[in-house]
Amino acid sequence: MARNLEFNEEEATKKAMEVFWKKGYSGTSIRDLSEAMNVHVSSIYNTMGDKHQLFVTCIRNYTQNRMEDALKHAAKIKSPLEAIISFINASANTIVYSDNSCLAIKTTFEVATSDPDVQDVLRKDNEFTHKFISDLIHKAIELKELAVDTDAETLTDFIINTFTGWHESYILHKDPIRIMRMAKYLIAQISH
Repeated sequence: MARNLEFNEEEATKKAMEVFWKKGYSGTSIRDLSEAMNVHVSSIYNTMGDKHQLFVTCIRNYTQNRMEDALKHAAKIKSPLEAIISFINASANTIVYSDNSCLAIKTTFEVATSDPDVQDVLRKDNEFTHKFISDLIHKAIELKELAVDTDAETLTDFIINTFTGWHESYILHKDPIRIMRMAKYLIAQISH
């Protein structure tokens, strides 16, 4: 008699994401996923698809959770400039104190250049982040928290691309002081 294996799909997806986060897409085998998720390989294929489909689901969930967290956090802060500063500090803290670097950035360099499905998810994540920061900058300009001649689009691009550089720096040097100094410098440049 065949067994009907039931499992919590959301919890299993989180466990799969942790494996992909640690080993990367290429370094993760279906066996790694099966062991981490504590399910048979056939259950993965039957409910979540192949390794690629599961990976896309993990990346989509990761970016969606990040978007929701950013919006919730910013909604608690009245000043747009303070929300930007908080976002910068949170990004620096994530780089320095998180066990893993940003899954989206890791995935961008490993997979997105040759995988249109992953590229689509990450492009939407980047577009969200760009709009999120740009909207805060425009509000800060309206409230005169930033100079009226601030180039909001360039500043937005600069902030987003700075985060990628910080991730690379931390992966290579593991120097938290360097990251925190760069965050402080970026905030000082924006706030003056």
